[in-house]
Amino acid sequence: MQKDIEITLLPHEVEQTELINQKLAKALKLSESRIKGFEILKRSIDARSRKVIFRLQVKVFVDEEAVPEFYTVNYPNVATAKPVIIIGAGPAGLFAALQCIENGLKPIIIERGKDVRQRRRDLAAINKQGLVNTESNYCYGEGGAGTYSDGKLYTRSNKRGDINKVLQVFVNHGAHQDITIDARPHIGTNKLPHIITSIKNTILNAGGEVMFDSQMTDILIEFGKVKGIEINFQDKLFADDIILATGHSARDVYELLNKKNILIEAKPFALGVRIEHPQEIIDSAQYHCDIRSEFLPPAYYSLVEQVGPRGVFSFCMCPGGIIAPCATGENEIVVNGWSPSKRNNPYANSGTVVQVTLDDVQGYDPLKMLHFQSEIEKRAFEAGGGNLVAPAQRMVDFVNNKLSIDLPKNSYLPGTKSSMLDHILPDFVSDSLRAALPLFGKKIRGYYTNEAILVGVESRTSSPVRIPRDKETYQHPQVKGLYPCAEGAGYAGGIVSAAIDGINCANAILSAS
Repeated sequence: MQKDIEITLLPHEVEQTELINQKLAKALKLSESRIKGFEILKRSIDARSRKVIFRLQVKVFVDEEAVPEFYTVNYPNVATAKPVIIIGAGPAGLFAALQCIENGLKPIIIERGKDVRQRRRDLAAINKQGLVNTESNYCYGEGGAGTYSDGKLYTRSNKRGDINKVLQVFVNHGAHQDITIDARPHIGTNKLPHIITSIKNTILNAGGEVMFDSQMTDILIEFGKVKGIEINFQDKLFADDIILATGHSARDVYELLNKKNILIEAKPFALGVRIEHPQEIIDSAQYHCDIRSEFLPPAYYSLVEQVGPRGVFSFCMCPGGIIAPCATGENEIVVNGWSPSKRNNPYANSGTVVQVTLDDVQGYDPLKMLHFQSEIEKRAFEAGGGNLVAPAQRMVDFVNNKLSIDLPKNSYLPGTKSSMLDHILPDFVSDSLRAALPLFGKKIRGYYTNEAILVGVESRTSSPVRIPRDKETYQHPQVKGLYPCAEGAGYAGGIVSAAIDGINCANAILSAS
């Protein structure tokens, strides 16, 4: 017999199996000897009251032995099967490839960047020398932006597909089993490269192909149907189906589509800064303590405030994390955040951004939001003075419209320069942030402080362009066989939702066959 129940535990009790058995027996009003095992289905932290607790949803095995379930997939060899070209080796592209293999199709992944090992050298040059390789950086390369974007697997995409399948694929390729039960699952940037490489090897072992240093420079179309692509301005690769999973930073792809008169649309996005606090400030406020218990992870927060017609919200919060330089082109500053698996860095950072609507930017050009985004990033670069030094300001100084005399220590490796951020950000963004930050301080004790630093700019929260597709077939309405996919097309926001969209596109190809 199996029963599902919820129990609560104090932080130091979570790893005590014997104590959990006692609590389960008591909750079910059974003798402890009848509890033969249990499986944790979900685990979350509840810090709403002074006493922080863990909530566990547990499947209890009563009078029968617990039999663990394992998710396995027997991938067939598809070396001679019908090919599908996948542009981009990020989460969407990799999971689309795995699903193609399940469906008996041969995926050929085209990736403009380098593999994980070679990519590391370019990331070191970004962090230490402020040098951006425009084809190999935090966004381009094996695993895409997902490899170095923290590995947050929290998503609200419950209706889009099988979240558990995505999580189990990660587990099968080296992620910890805990990601399947935690309310906010997280892998860690230090562990993702190995996992991404393992997924690539699964694809290769099943007869798929992965091509690095291969930029798609044209899409070959005849009579409204794709025929293949051009690579690096010279080579041709042919297939009847193309999944376009390029991520939201491949601006040349949007420009290519626009030049070929393939329909694209301007799309709203969000713009702001990265805000970093000492992690101990967030821990103290969220856990109602002076010093965080060793049995609790670094604290997380999520904030949102409506300021007039605009939403201001935290985004991609990284406990124990690092602010990273994520520019993909020269003379631009873009910041993002990530955390290692242990989240043991002394700082907590989060994107804090303001909604930007289509009405905020004049004109009807489908690339108008992209050009607006790019202009802000160039302003940030100029304010920093070069070498990816980022403009920054203390929080209270920013709200009071005051240049910071100095800046607190922070995690952004290329360095920060004291700047007036409202000279970089549009007025409506600066004004909205100024109104929201003191209000956030009322929600989290200690949040509104000059110990916090604002680093600009957080501009790539989502794609500023949407590539339209049919809701049923997933194909572009003008080009048969072209499947716009995930973040770059405007249909996902994060690793899991991108992976699910990749799976859905692969299944749509099978349905159309």
